[in-house]
Amino acid sequence: MATFTSKIATSSESYAANRLDMLALVDQLHGLKDRAKQLSERRRDRFEERGQLTPRERLVRLLDPGMPFLELFGLANYMVDTNDREKSIPGASSLTGIGFINGVRCMICASDSGINAGAMTQKTGEKLRYCQDIAIDKKLPFVHLVESAGANLLKYQVESWAWGGGGFQRLAKLSAAGIPTFVVLHGPSTAGGAYFPGMSDYVIGIKGRGRASLGGAALVRAATGEISDEEELAGSEMHATTTGLVEYLAEDDAHGLLIARDIIGRLGWNDKCPRPKVKPFRGPVYDPEEIAGVVPVDYRKPYDVREVVARLVDGSDFEEFKPRYGSTLVCLQTNIFGHACGIVGNNGPIDPDGAAKGGQFFQLCDQANIPLIFLNNITG
Repeated sequence: MATFTSKIATSSESYAANRLDMLALVDQLHGLKDRAKQLSERRRDRFEERGQLTPRERLVRLLDPGMPFLELFGLANYMVDTNDREKSIPGASSLTGIGFINGVRCMICASDSGINAGAMTQKTGEKLRYCQDIAIDKKLPFVHLVESAGANLLKYQVESWAWGGGGFQRLAKLSAAGIPTFVVLHGPSTAGGAYFPGMSDYVIGIKGRGRASLGGAALVRAATGEISDEEELAGSEMHATTTGLVEYLAEDDAHGLLIARDIIGRLGWNDKCPRPKVKPFRGPVYDPEEIAGVVPVDYRKPYDVREVVARLVDGSDFEEFKPRYGSTLVCLQTNIFGHACGIVGNNGPIDPDGAAKGGQFFQLCDQANIPLIFLNNITG
């Protein structure tokens, strides 16, 4: 391999201007994602009045302090419920990502009950299923912090119900594969949502708040005429003593999350995971912070995708696969943090030669069990 020599003049005015424009777009992206947090925080007084933690506080209490958390699908549902860019709220009323709980890497999904009581949007179920698929593929314990008003019937769509069962199927697949599933029942989980605690391996119910039932007391009365109390019908204490749905009864949100951390820590999960050897590596020769100035804000302006790669990979060192054939598709063999990987990007529109070259490169990476990273900059 050979270290790539950059042709970017980071001292030029054009680079500086492009970097400022790109960072402004990055700030705009963070601003979009922050809308959900701001909207949810408006309900903080209500959570505190009920003696509850907010959804984001629950996530913080669950995760190991100082360890990384990789958020997933943070823009889900943006511009889906409305065409108004100023009013659309990303996130699909849920917080999802990969983080460490008592030293164990887990997939975590948390209802954002500060937004419409956690009612599901058009994309909430899809987001949840994608997270479950990753958990199955990567063998990650699946932790679900539940407090949801269920499906938003004002946005009812038949296909949402048709696909809804996929979430329950994946819970069964996780458990059957020996990958544990957990629910902390922070609040209501009604109708289809009741299947999530019902089909999970470990259920922690919050006393006086956590509830699971196919229908609430009002629905039971309307359907049967029977007058019932929400707690005796669906409460965590009832499920802990009568139905057996709840394995662990917690005094409050914080206690429930402590129990979840304790259970996960007792599984010995990391004992079953072979630890890869830590390989020495060099950081990129060129500062990754320079990427903001390397990629043009105007997507119609061409740039060399290898300039981006040189700021991502170990030692800015890579080998190009078939550089003279199908040259607009760039296929590179390299390492990131000492791990071998393949990188695919474009220096122009894809053509038949580039497609054939890409297909071969994908097969070779798959044959060697090398992960692929796509730098999506294709013009068509």
